[in-house]
Amino acid sequence: MDKIVIVGTGQAGVQAAISLRDEGYDGALTLVGEEPGWPYQRPPLSKAFLLGKTDEEGLLLRAPSFYSEYRIEFIESVRAEAIERPERWVRLSNGRTVDYDHLVLATGARQRPLPATGAELEGVLDLRTLQDAQALKARIADAKGAVVVGGGFIGLEFAAVARSQGVAVTVVEIAERVMARAVSPQMSAFFRRKHEEWGSDFRFGVGLREIRGSGAVSEVALGDGSFIDADLVLVGIGVMANIELAEAAGLEVGNGIVVDDLLRTSDHAISAIGDVALHPNRFSATGPLRLESVQNAADQARLLAARLMGKPKPYNAVPWFWSDQGDLKLQMAGLSSGHDQVVMRGDPASGAFSTFCFREGRLLATESVNKPADHIASRRLLQADLPLTPEQAADESTPLKAYLTVS
Repeated sequence: MDKIVIVGTGQAGVQAAISLRDEGYDGALTLVGEEPGWPYQRPPLSKAFLLGKTDEEGLLLRAPSFYSEYRIEFIESVRAEAIERPERWVRLSNGRTVDYDHLVLATGARQRPLPATGAELEGVLDLRTLQDAQALKARIADAKGAVVVGGGFIGLEFAAVARSQGVAVTVVEIAERVMARAVSPQMSAFFRRKHEEWGSDFRFGVGLREIRGSGAVSEVALGDGSFIDADLVLVGIGVMANIELAEAAGLEVGNGIVVDDLLRTSDHAISAIGDVALHPNRFSATGPLRLESVQNAADQARLLAARLMGKPKPYNAVPWFWSDQGDLKLQMAGLSSGHDQVVMRGDPASGAFSTFCFREGRLLATESVNKPADHIASRRLLQADLPLTPEQAADESTPLKAYLTVS
């Protein structure tokens, strides 16, 4: 294999390039990215970057010199426009074509657009890219009132930052609780209480009808007829997988690019990894899924590199995620969908506790707030499929690591 092309310069694409070299791949390696500038981390954009705790240089996944040292051809500000599968080349937006023996699609996802009148007004912003974060950081310093559309991770992380800067915040969420697709009702209730203590207001079960203003946003109209004054609106209503390139090439797609447990697409000369990959997952109760996390991106990239170097292994890593909101670090392991029992370990009033989600007595997922030891032990329990009863989960007198050996 002499030529590998990777489309996408996020966590998955860059890690794939790094891992290929680390695994001993010595052929041509091309990394194609649509954004300008060197590849960077996305998670700090909604937290440390907005707070001024890190800058653009601190976000970089690797120093610029790294790419030449690893003999990675890095192409920026260029979009992959078409894949010619029989001839095995990719046409780029600058008119160049790049040949491949193997193609890796790490095209990620993009922000879901807000379907409301006035979404184009100045002061209505997304938070997905460094450019988005720079624009948001510039506006938040002078903002008086912000409306956050969507009570997921990004929305709540931004809400915590905005409140710490003295901005009045209202979170508008069409569901009946925050982070409804990701965490248990008990964890949702805890984070709602904390954000309310920090001064945020919530509007549940209602959508945004219209954004009003003359050139710039000044008011938001909700579906229940109420209005909220705002000079800043953050849209965080989820993302859409970037499947168009794969779909146009005739690859199998759904809510992502369909891959098998070796991360191969319907054309085995092409793989897909990261946020865009719709993959089988043993922790999913509902079939193949996409995971939008650094863990998934990095693990899949390493697994792919090993396979391309002759060491195939099915992807079966336990999913895990995190979210920093104010002084709270939420860490999750597993997937809680379909749980029928939630057990608490520790006292939420202390600000450090965990919840354990079970189905028919079997552990599905854990959620830990400021309890890193619980999180690490839980990941190991889930990965090894070791038994843990609800009673054991609730009993703080025995550390979780005591259950990490099979009796």
